[in-house]
Amino acid sequence: MTSNSSALPIVGHLINGEIVTTSARSLDVFNPATAEITKRVAVADKATVESAIAAAQAAFPEWRNTPPIKRARVMFRFKQLLEEHADEICRLIGEEHGKIVHDAQGELQRGIENVEFACSAPELLKGEHSKNVGSNIDSWSEFQPLGVVAGITPFNFPAMVPLWMYPAALVCGNCFILKPSERDPSSALYIAQLLKEAGLPDGVMNVVNGDKEAVDTLLEDERIMAVSFVGSTPIAESIYTRASAAGKRCQALGGAKNHAIIMPDADMDNAVSQLVGAAFGSSGERCMALSVAVAVGDAAADAFISKMQDKMTELTIGVASDASSDFGPLITAQHKAKVVGYIDSAEHDGAQVVVDGREHKVDGFESGFFVGATLIDRVSAQMSCYQEEIFGPVLLVVRTQSMQEAMDLIDAHEYGNGTCIFTRDGEAARYFSDMIKVGMVGINVPLPVPVAYHSFGGWKRSLFGDLHAYGPDSIRFYTKRKTITQRWPSASVRENVNFSMPNLE
Repeated sequence: MTSNSSALPIVGHLINGEIVTTSARSLDVFNPATAEITKRVAVADKATVESAIAAAQAAFPEWRNTPPIKRARVMFRFKQLLEEHADEICRLIGEEHGKIVHDAQGELQRGIENVEFACSAPELLKGEHSKNVGSNIDSWSEFQPLGVVAGITPFNFPAMVPLWMYPAALVCGNCFILKPSERDPSSALYIAQLLKEAGLPDGVMNVVNGDKEAVDTLLEDERIMAVSFVGSTPIAESIYTRASAAGKRCQALGGAKNHAIIMPDADMDNAVSQLVGAAFGSSGERCMALSVAVAVGDAAADAFISKMQDKMTELTIGVASDASSDFGPLITAQHKAKVVGYIDSAEHDGAQVVVDGREHKVDGFESGFFVGATLIDRVSAQMSCYQEEIFGPVLLVVRTQSMQEAMDLIDAHEYGNGTCIFTRDGEAARYFSDMIKVGMVGINVPLPVPVAYHSFGGWKRSLFGDLHAYGPDSIRFYTKRKTITQRWPSASVRENVNFSMPNLE
């Protein structure tokens, strides 16, 4: 849907340190709580994206040669500015995404932790050195930046996911092009302007808003050396295939279907309390949302369902500015229809809708894109609601008769992003964490999102590429290793010609 209203503010691009709003096309930005169009976002064409790439390429030589400690100092100042302007950032997230203010604050804090990690650039970029690998021969490796790199980020974490990417890329000496989601672009642009205020030179960080044309340009331009992506699996696979074919380094994080095994010995009250937030927080619009509870045994399933029903009656749904609410609306009317369609299909396929959020309305915001918390029992692995990522406030319950059956169910799914187990049995927990074919595992922790100094990534079709996001893997992703072997021969010793493979003894 587009709008020609000239009265609406325009969210532009940041290119070479300047805001650019001129564009042949624009898209509407909605407040999902009211369904009102509040802004327009400029859509970058190929020429606009190419101008951002050119600015980054021009800035790269000087930034590459900037000492890591000076790059780190920019990040220290950037962290301070993020904290000082947190209220404004969270307001922008709430207005365009619908995320409740406390959830937006949590998102931003997790992003800031990645900036803190990037502040240790001098330590992270230290190479490896070996003296006298042969007679008077030294060898060492160092990590050099790639050049101009790009990030393509989703709507559900407009602040945090970009902060997974560019702080690490920048401290490694790269220049960056960010293509944020066109659905909630303002916070990403605002944060990038804080980077400029922190002392980052113009051209080192650029933001281009857009759609497929912008993405295609980033994937096709030979000046882009690497691409990071977070989004749905079909798009992640496409981007990984195209970027790799073009000779670019790529990490593409896709979708998820995260399961929690509920063992018969679990602390059921604790499991329910934990899963309410993990399933319905941020309206379920998280790639780490807990969307399937796998109960081992009918007794555990019945107890879980009963207690979950009671807990769900306490949930409040509202608008971003109301901190007393637990979660808010979905991002668009189209996405609301998709989520409701999955609930419909589950019911049609024979599952039992225990708590139904399809008709939920919020007083005063009846036009908003709200879906209430939904609980569906007796789901089977053949149902589309189980096979596909719903990305909404819907928790499915699957019943199994053993822990191994539950694990086999999880292992058989095409996604392998996150999973967890609720149990008091240490042996069962250890076996589960060791043998499950999933990239991020929780033991009585339903959202096992790694801290910033570890790395984030799933298995199977949840991740395309061999390096995970942020943390130690990010330093490897945004640099290339160079190994140097050096000898200074004595002026008094004449060396003989040698045609054999060099021997360092």
